[in-house]
Amino acid sequence: MMVSTTAMNTALLQWQPPKELPGELLGYRLQYRRADEAEPSVMDFGKDRQHFTVIGLHKGATYVFQLAAKNRAGLGEEFEKEVTTPEDIPSGFPQNLRVIGLTTSTTELTWDPPVLAERNGRITSYSVLYRDINSQQELQNLTADTRLTLSGLKPDTTYDIKVRARTSKGAGPLSPSIQSRTMPVEQVFAKNFRVAAAMKTSVLLSWEVPDSYKSAVPFKILYNGQSVEVDGHSMRKLIADLQPNTEYSFVLMSRGSSAGGLQHLVSIRTAPDLLPHKPLPASAYVEDGRFTLSMPHVQDPSLIRWFYIVVVPVDRVGGSMLAPRWSTPEELELDELLEAIEQGGGERRRRRQAERLKPYVAAQVDVLPETFTLGDKKSYRGFYNRPLSPDLSYQCFVLASLKEPMDQKRYASSPYSDEIVVQVTPAQQQEEPEMLWVTGPVLAVILIILIVIAILLFKRKRTHSPSSKDEQSVGLKDSLLAHSSDPVEMRRLNYQTPGSSVPSCPNISSMRDHPPIPITDLADNIERLKANDGLKFSQEYESIDPGQQFTWENSNLEVNKPKNRYANVIAYDHSRVILTSIDAVPGSDYINANYIDGYRKQNAYIATQGPLPETMGDFWRMVWEQRTATVVMMTRLEEKSRVKCDQYWPARGTETYGLIQVTLLDTVELATYTVRTFALHKSGSSEKRELRQFQFMAWPDHGVPEYPTPILAFLRRVKACNPLDAGPMVVHCSAGVGRTGCFIVIDAMLERMKHEKTVDIYGHVTCMRSQRNYMVQTEDQYVFIHEALLEAATCGHTEVPARSLYAHIQKLGQVPPGESVTAMELEFKLLASSKAHTSRFISANLPCNKFKNRLVNIMPYELTRVCLQPIRGVEGSDYINASFLDGYRQQKAYIATQGPLAESTEDFWRMLWEHNSTIIVMLTRLREMGREKCHQYWPAERSARYQYFVVDPMAEYNMPQYILREFKVTDARDGQSRTIRQFQFTDWPEQGVPKTGEGFIDFIGQVHKTKEQFGQDGPITVHCSAGVGRTGVFITLSIVLERMRYEGVVDMFQTVKTLRTQRPAMVQTEDQYQLCYRAALEYLGSFDHYAT
Repeated sequence: MMVSTTAMNTALLQWQPPKELPGELLGYRLQYRRADEAEPSVMDFGKDRQHFTVIGLHKGATYVFQLAAKNRAGLGEEFEKEVTTPEDIPSGFPQNLRVIGLTTSTTELTWDPPVLAERNGRITSYSVLYRDINSQQELQNLTADTRLTLSGLKPDTTYDIKVRARTSKGAGPLSPSIQSRTMPVEQVFAKNFRVAAAMKTSVLLSWEVPDSYKSAVPFKILYNGQSVEVDGHSMRKLIADLQPNTEYSFVLMSRGSSAGGLQHLVSIRTAPDLLPHKPLPASAYVEDGRFTLSMPHVQDPSLIRWFYIVVVPVDRVGGSMLAPRWSTPEELELDELLEAIEQGGGERRRRRQAERLKPYVAAQVDVLPETFTLGDKKSYRGFYNRPLSPDLSYQCFVLASLKEPMDQKRYASSPYSDEIVVQVTPAQQQEEPEMLWVTGPVLAVILIILIVIAILLFKRKRTHSPSSKDEQSVGLKDSLLAHSSDPVEMRRLNYQTPGSSVPSCPNISSMRDHPPIPITDLADNIERLKANDGLKFSQEYESIDPGQQFTWENSNLEVNKPKNRYANVIAYDHSRVILTSIDAVPGSDYINANYIDGYRKQNAYIATQGPLPETMGDFWRMVWEQRTATVVMMTRLEEKSRVKCDQYWPARGTETYGLIQVTLLDTVELATYTVRTFALHKSGSSEKRELRQFQFMAWPDHGVPEYPTPILAFLRRVKACNPLDAGPMVVHCSAGVGRTGCFIVIDAMLERMKHEKTVDIYGHVTCMRSQRNYMVQTEDQYVFIHEALLEAATCGHTEVPARSLYAHIQKLGQVPPGESVTAMELEFKLLASSKAHTSRFISANLPCNKFKNRLVNIMPYELTRVCLQPIRGVEGSDYINASFLDGYRQQKAYIATQGPLAESTEDFWRMLWEHNSTIIVMLTRLREMGREKCHQYWPAERSARYQYFVVDPMAEYNMPQYILREFKVTDARDGQSRTIRQFQFTDWPEQGVPKTGEGFIDFIGQVHKTKEQFGQDGPITVHCSAGVGRTGVFITLSIVLERMRYEGVVDMFQTVKTLRTQRPAMVQTEDQYQLCYRAALEYLGSFDHYAT
């Protein structure tokens, strides 16, 4: 096949018939696509066709052409050819130029590349042109990225900004300009906000405050949609868990600021991962305070200015190493190390290094040697390599200072080395045989005494109730004996029994100091841990035994290393899942997976990594051999453009993975998770099995979910669907330790709460880590587990089968013993127990937006608000009092908004157009009780223009309970038109709620049927007056009724609670809440509402 391109964006393909083809030639199939796109265009030709002209190719793009001949047996081997069209200057401008950060002297910008067809080649850079609007002088900045921070700007000044893209052929057209105003000087409270240092996954930020600044109000640092609070007296913060070689922007803000707190902005690119491997031991013993290490390979030494060999001493208690204070070098407090590096060593530094447990620099070198001896008492560029102390353990890592950019301190670090223990050498052991004769008998006597005491205590406990004096030492142990079927409690018992030799024994004192917590004390315990900026949470999490004293020889075998997604996440030998070996296949019994105990059940779960292409067959073999019926997936396939898990199931039909044939039977996509049902069949077996996979989609790319409500609902669904006689539940995320650990702990503790009214989060995480390393990977995850269990304990189990709804409502109408109000009133009051902090309403509280809110106390949360396209030069033009809300099946299925004001009518139509919302639900009259509830935002008889949009009334239908209006809406800028339908419900009384829900149910059905009929993808916009009360009832019932149809269950409380995490006060009154229950009950007898 020959391919030739022309200057007219076309390609001529010519080919000859195949010389050898069994059977009759029937024709050809051509597939072609851009190399950077997945879906090809497909063309079929007859047998006589030998050429084809492809039109509409993009300039500067590489195309893949694949041609195959076909006969009656199918397609033959493909002939493939790649062709690159000539580049040109971009014909389009960058899209969506916008401001994402402001300070007094900087403006942070971001934009999207030109549309694909207009790039005309690889974009090599962008030019950002900007000028003070009062000046003609235009300045220019170049960047290769799609974001840039303009610095050195004047305070309180408006700038005109535009951008254009460049290829190797030159610059394209300029984008439309935007205007942005820097902040005024008087709002500045801090200065010198800067990046003190950047590592590959962490950044150390620092700032200064005036001596007069005494406020204890916490600072807030914003980055990539995340925020962290910093004590008001602090002047530095380490931000961890970042991605290597990635651009980040950090904004320092104070809650006390009149402009929402935005203050200073800095940007930095984290260091690349140049040292992925750890230093390895090159000698067997520490001799005379010295130990030799092999230094790790450096990916690109040309990027590095200096190497620093850093030593981290770790104290030892009773011969065992304490958990290091910093789990990775990225989390080190870098201040003193950096100060030492800047000073360059010397005697003054040598004295400072005498502080035994502080990390120190042993050497500075310009070329990293193959080996390096710690403790050789030499100086390296002023850094003293001190001898290793016999009563400490050590870990070592390499810190590399990068050359570029010169004005930023960026460091790449290797992982920690394995623990270096100062042991006695064999020679030294032979020098002191007498000591063994003395210490041996002494230790034996002590051990016998301890065993006798333990037996006496145990017998005494069985024949006598403990006195108050005994309770402290014996009570906990006895309470554990009562539940000895729980693997975690058995471990607790063994840890505290003299003579125990449990192989997975963690730090005994830590387990003893963190006993199970009664549910009634959980809230107080969490408040205590959260005090002082979560200091005690940090201390508790860091004290958990890391559990890395076990072997993982199978994971380290060369044949198995490619099966590990991450080199440092391995499968301990003693708890790994062992597959049935395949004859003559080395390593065929290995998969990176471990058994994890649940509540009162050993091996209740299997924690594993997200399958790789080469391990998919092993994964399904494990599922089959373990008789697993449920797989829980806690990640998306891709997050932040990185592959987190390879797709190990068929997208449709049947696929075979190794020995297991997997057929997709059903897929149900819901707002926060997806359920897939598969049929499994093993080669050579007549047995067929069914398996469900639950994929949770609502875990954010970074950090943890803001609210635990969705994951608790997900957990309940998984639990309800897992058969009681099934094998272990398989749980995975990407590495199979972080989110996986969260799921398992929450699930196990929910089960424990049902039986014992206590939780043992600390104990369960400790014991999980003795079965798989790193389980519950971050402190944020540990805190999230507590918050999820607190919500579960506070709210209780509110889901009921639909068939039991009548009895449930009857029970809610009664007054519980010891209470003065009904259970319904108590349930509704519980919804209002959590109040949103004012920091969640950022844009809504800006002075330029406050007049757009109909009620001062009903505003959209920043994270869920509907954003409009900003209008150049109009402050706050991206704001409208409206929130996105998830439906039962779809995220952002609804927009809940207030009844438009006269001032916000244009914004309302702009919102409908920009977010493709073609159905409006109106649940109020224009005036009720003598007051305006909603401005008439539509024209009655003839067309009217609202800013860019011409709205033309087409039809009006008066139905018994509602009015349906149809409008043709035209964008005057380009002439595009759409039909928008408004449903106004007219049967809601001015006071209270409808007496029956039946008419409202019909109305909800009609709205959704219309949406399905006209096939629009956009959200349904719902409003009453404030956009929370009647609006909340409509959306709550839409979700509840659909769930009732598909799952046969009702959970009114959790549905409303979830909506309230997306917009405050949804379902505003108890009357409205009761109406939701009544309407759901009325719906039970009429399941055909959506069917016709």
